Amino acid sequence: MWRFLHFILGFIRLYLDGVKVLIYQLFNESFTLPDLPKQNGKVAIVTGGTRGMGYEISRHLVSLRMHVVIGNEEDEGLSVVKKIQEEFSQSKVEFMYLDLASLTSVRQFVQRYKAKGLPLHVLINNAGIMLVSERRTEEGFELHFGLNYLGHFLLTNLLLGVLKKSGKPGKCSRIVIMSSATHYGGRLSLEDLQGRKCYSAHGAYAQSKLALLLFSYHLQDKLWAKGDPVTVNTVDPGMVDTALYDNLCGPAQLAKRPFAKLLFRTPAEGASTAIYAAAASELEGIGRLYLYNGRKTESSAISYDEQLQARLWKESCALVVLLKA
Repeated sequence: MWRFLHFILGFIRLYLDGVKVLIYQLFNESFTLPDLPKQNGKVAIVTGGTRGMGYEISRHLVSLRMHVVIGNEEDEGLSVVKKIQEEFSQSKVEFMYLDLASLTSVRQFVQRYKAKGLPLHVLINNAGIMLVSERRTEEGFELHFGLNYLGHFLLTNLLLGVLKKSGKPGKCSRIVIMSSATHYGGRLSLEDLQGRKCYSAHGAYAQSKLALLLFSYHLQDKLWAKGDPVTVNTVDPGMVDTALYDNLCGPAQLAKRPFAKLLFRTPAEGASTAIYAAAASELEGIGRLYLYNGRKTESSAISYDEQLQARLWKESCALVVLLKA
C-alpha cells in the first residue's frame, strides 16, 4: 500500500511541476543566445552529446571553434562526429565511449582522456534518462540515481585536476550541470537513495535531479574555499521535445503528442542556456547559479541545505569509492 501511495505522490509532484513549466513556456519566448566569443584553443567534454540537446550543445560549441569531445555509449557517436565535421570545416570534434551507468567505464574514459594530454576548459554533464522501469546499474545502483547523478559525480571529480590546471584567474574552467524543474518535487532520503523500500520512477528521476543541484552547490563552495579557477553552474532546460519523454505513462504520452510542437522547446532552444553557461563572457568567474531560460532563478529551498549537501557528498564518495575529494 505504501509503495503505491509513494508512486502516486511522486507522479502527482512530477506532473504538477511539468504543468507549471508548460504554462510558463506558453506565455514566454525561449531564451535567444547572444553572440558568443570564439573559443579558440578551448576543449570541452559533453556527455550524451549524440542526440537531442547534447547534440545541439556539441554542435554549437564546435561552431565557436572549441575542440569538443562527445562522451556517449551510443554506436551513433562516430556518425554524429562525421555529421558535425561536414557542417563545420576544420572543426575539432571526436567521440569517446562513455557509459555513465558503469563506474568502471567512467574511470576508463577519464584515463583515456588524460592519456591524450588535452586540457579541459568546459565539462557539460548533460546525459540522462527519465522514467525508466526499475533497473540497476552495473554496480547495483538504482538507474536514475546511478546514471544521472553518481556517474556524473565520479566523472566530475576525476576530471577536477585537469579542469583546475586548465583554468586561471579571469579565465576559469567551467562545469555545467543539467538539472530539471522536477527537482522542486524531489525528495532525498539518505537512508534509501536506491529506492529499495518503495520505488517510483517519477520519484527516482526527481531525486537524481535534486542530487545534481546539491552536488553542484557543494562542489562550488569547495572550489571557492581553495581558490581554484573553476566555476560550477546548473541549468534547467525546460520541457524539451526529446526522446527523454518517450517513457511517459500511457495517458500522459497521448496528451503530449499533440501539444509537444506547440508547448515544448526544440532541442536547440533547450540547449541554449547550457551553451550560454559554457561560453558567455558575462558569466566569467560566476558560479553557484541555477539558470532557467537564460536567467538566474531560485532552486528549491532544500537544495540550499548545506548540511544535506555535505552529507550527500560524503555518502556519494563512499558509494563510488572516491578516497580523495
